[in-house]
Amino acid sequence: MSDWHSWAAIAVFVGTYALIISEKVHRVAAALGGAGLMLAIGATDDVSAFYSQDSGIDWNVIFLLLGMMMIVGVLKKTGLFEYLAIWSVKKAKAKPFRVMAMLIIITAAASALLDNVTTVLLIAPVTLLVCERLALPVAPFLIAEVLASNIGGTATLVGDPPNIIIASRAGLNFNDFIVHLAPLSALLTLVLIAMCRFLFRKSFRYDEDRAAEIMELEEKEAIRDPRLLIQGLSVLALVIVGFVLHPVLHFEPSIVALLGAGLLVAVSTVQTGEVLAEVEWPTLAFFAGLFIMIGGLIDTGVIGEVSKALANAVGDKEQGGSMLILGASGILSGVVDNIPYVATMAPITADLVHSLGGDSDHVMWWALALGADLGGNATAIGASANVVVLGIAERNGTPISFWQFTKYGLVVTAATLLISAAYIWLRYFTLG
Repeated sequence: MSDWHSWAAIAVFVGTYALIISEKVHRVAAALGGAGLMLAIGATDDVSAFYSQDSGIDWNVIFLLLGMMMIVGVLKKTGLFEYLAIWSVKKAKAKPFRVMAMLIIITAAASALLDNVTTVLLIAPVTLLVCERLALPVAPFLIAEVLASNIGGTATLVGDPPNIIIASRAGLNFNDFIVHLAPLSALLTLVLIAMCRFLFRKSFRYDEDRAAEIMELEEKEAIRDPRLLIQGLSVLALVIVGFVLHPVLHFEPSIVALLGAGLLVAVSTVQTGEVLAEVEWPTLAFFAGLFIMIGGLIDTGVIGEVSKALANAVGDKEQGGSMLILGASGILSGVVDNIPYVATMAPITADLVHSLGGDSDHVMWWALALGADLGGNATAIGASANVVVLGIAERNGTPISFWQFTKYGLVVTAATLLISAAYIWLRYFTLG
């Protein structure tokens, strides 16, 4: 890493990250500015930024978000989210903590079958309406759901994009993730609920008058366009089936989402302009800038050097190595988006597994998956779902600051990584 490009790329990334944290510059402006500087100093170029699978913009993520945002935009016009908001509040007897617990469980379960970004896109509108009805602060509920989405996404191959990369490199299938990670994901979801009871205790204000008003509402009356609702839910169901059958159909989630969005716009009477107006364009721009900046770190060899140093530290010690990969991945994924990190670390992990004799339980891979997936909860930009929810909150007039998210995310990340370390140690080295 003697090339000046490497040090310049680090300086640009650190400076941009500092601006995002300080919030003196809007995060979209900071990310796009940082991307421009990466291109200007030659840390990356237009070919790498726009066409490289390893170090360019992850168009699968961008177009997955675009497609799902369009579908959600159509569903908003049906009254579905108002229906779900009233239904969930009534089921929870309008008790704020019960509502949060219910939303956490729904989010974690959905994130295991869909992906965490799609899940928060569907759950966030319901949450905004629930909080409005009960006069509750929005931020704690949205933050809890993001944390739940990243935890739930660890359970399956399709739950979080890094898992797909790991499965491809390690030769793992859908059932392998269910057997090895789903039990831990369920446990961590329960731990998250217990932690939220403490972390957000000041937010659970019970308003008897508002609760009584909601309990008297008839949720069916919230549906404004039954025909459009049937069309929207039918397309959404097809999209979900496409996501779940990814190992069989081999269609990327982005393709499935775009096909679904196109089909829904074609069969419904909703104007295309109305649908596109619901898309969170600043969020997509932020992701593009972030991917280009990280691509600069990859192209200049910075991330590769970090990964190799980690591999050298592991050596031939499987137990200590798995713990080191878990911890280091958790820390790095809180700073660098976990998708390019895992893409860089996967071949190095494969070499480690080979040098250690094959590793029949794939413990190194599970450590990498847990560290990358759970580490994304650490900061406001650690995972795609985090950025999406921050964009939704800002658009709805209830912005969540970097530090407001991160002060809770760090606590939850530390707790879940410690429990994951204990799980790995017990299952693969003590009981296994």
